[in-house]
Amino acid sequence: MTHVHFIGIGGSGLSAIARLLLEQGYQVSGSDRALSPLAADLIKAGAVVSVGHAAENVSGADWVVRSSAIPDENIEVQAARAAGISVYKRADFLGRLMAPPEKDGIAIAGTHGKTTTTAMIAWTLDQLGADPSFIIGGVAQNFGVNARTGKGKAFVIEADEYDRMFLGLKPRFEVITNIEHDHPDIYPTWDDFYNAFKEFVHLVPKNGAVIICGEDKGATSLAKDALAMGKRVIGYRIAKNSDADTSEWILAQNVVVNQYGGFTFDVVALLLSGSDFSAGVQLRVPGLHNVLNALATLGVCILAGYSLQEAGKALSKFSGTGRRFEVIGEVNGITIINDYAHHPTAIRATLTAARARFPEKRIWAVWQPHTYSRTQALFNEFVESFGEADEVIISEIYAAREPKQIFSANQVVNAMHHKAAHFIPTLPEITDYLVAHLESGDVLIVMSAGDADQVSTDILKYYQTR
Repeated sequence: MTHVHFIGIGGSGLSAIARLLLEQGYQVSGSDRALSPLAADLIKAGAVVSVGHAAENVSGADWVVRSSAIPDENIEVQAARAAGISVYKRADFLGRLMAPPEKDGIAIAGTHGKTTTTAMIAWTLDQLGADPSFIIGGVAQNFGVNARTGKGKAFVIEADEYDRMFLGLKPRFEVITNIEHDHPDIYPTWDDFYNAFKEFVHLVPKNGAVIICGEDKGATSLAKDALAMGKRVIGYRIAKNSDADTSEWILAQNVVVNQYGGFTFDVVALLLSGSDFSAGVQLRVPGLHNVLNALATLGVCILAGYSLQEAGKALSKFSGTGRRFEVIGEVNGITIINDYAHHPTAIRATLTAARARFPEKRIWAVWQPHTYSRTQALFNEFVESFGEADEVIISEIYAAREPKQIFSANQVVNAMHHKAAHFIPTLPEITDYLVAHLESGDVLIVMSAGDADQVSTDILKYYQTR
C-alpha cells in the first residue's frame, strides 16, 4: 500500500487531497501545527495525524506532499529529502490525479467565487449522474465534505492561483470567475497576477474550452487573449452588453428575488453549434454573484453534454458551502452568518447580498483583515467596501504566513467615512462588544479567512446558553 504523508494536512487544500487518497486505498499520514476540524475528520476516515512537525513523522512514507505555507527549511521536508523521499508541492501532485485521458479536468479559477462555483459544479454534475471526483476549498453543504473520489470521468477542482498552484493542473475545461489583483506577496503587480492567468488558459487543450465571466474587466481582457490563443471561449453574464468578443454566451434574464432570499431567473445559451437552449433556474443561495456562478456551472454542464433544464433543476437544490454566506444560527431574533470574504470586491458582494436578503434589518459587519500585504496593497478599496453595513467592526490583521508588522487595521478604520465603524483589535473584545449591543432583528456577518469565525460561534453559544 502506497503511503503518502502531508505536511500541513489540516488546511483546505491538502486535507482534500488526503481525503481522495484515503478513498482510493492509500495509507495517509500528516502533520500540522494544530488539529483543525478538517484534520480531525481525516482521523475519523483513517488518516494518522500528528500535531507538530518532527522528522520521524515522515518515516515509512513513499511520497511527501507539502502545502504552499511549508518552507524548504521545515524539519519534515529536510528529513524526507535526506531519506530520498520525493517531496511534491500541491500542484505537482494534483496534476497526477486529474491527468487525461482517464479524467476530464474541470478547473475553476478567479479572485473570488471559485469555492462556491466549484461546489455548484460538483453538486450539479453529481445530480446529473456524472459521479465526479472533486476538490473544493471549503466544505460543500450538500456533500458534507470538501473532497470525494467519484467513479465518473469528471474531476472538478478549485484552481488556486496562490503560489501559482493552478499552473500544475491538467484541465480540459476552465472557468474564470473574475480577475482582480490579489496575493501581492506572490504577485507584486497587476501584470504579474494577470500573466499567471494567461499561463493558466494556455493549459486548455484543443478539445477543451474556457468559460469566462463577461461582467468582469480582467476576465473580459483574458477572453480576448484566450481567443487570440485559439481557445474556445464561452462568456456568461446577466443580460447586458459586454466588452468580451466571444460569440458564445450563457445569459441570465428576468432576474428576481425569490422566497428563499436567492434569485429566480431564465437562462439562455447561445452557442456556435446552432443550438439555443433555455431554462428557468431558482437559487437558494443569495446574491447576484451567485447568479453568475450558476451561469458558469450551466456552461460546464452543457459542454459535458447534459441538459440545461435538468442542470437548472439540480441547481435549485444547491445549499452553499461552509463560510460562504453560511447562516450558522438564528437565536434571540439575531441571524448569525459566517463568510470568507477577505478582498474588497468579495466584501461588497457579501454585504450587497445581505442587504437584498434582509432589506429592513440592521446589518453588522465584522471583518478580520487577512495578511498585511493584502491590507496595504488594497487599502483604498477596503476603506470603501462597507457601504451596505449599518455597523462595522474591524479587528487587527490576521498575519497568516507573514511576520508581524507595525501596520495596523486601525489605519483602515481611521480612513473610513462610515459613521459607525470601530476598530476593536482582539476577537474576545469584539465578542464582548457585540453581546452588549446586538438586538433582536439584527443580522451579524463575520467575514474572515482567518480565525474570526470564532466570534460568531461564541455569540451563538452565548445566546443559546442564556
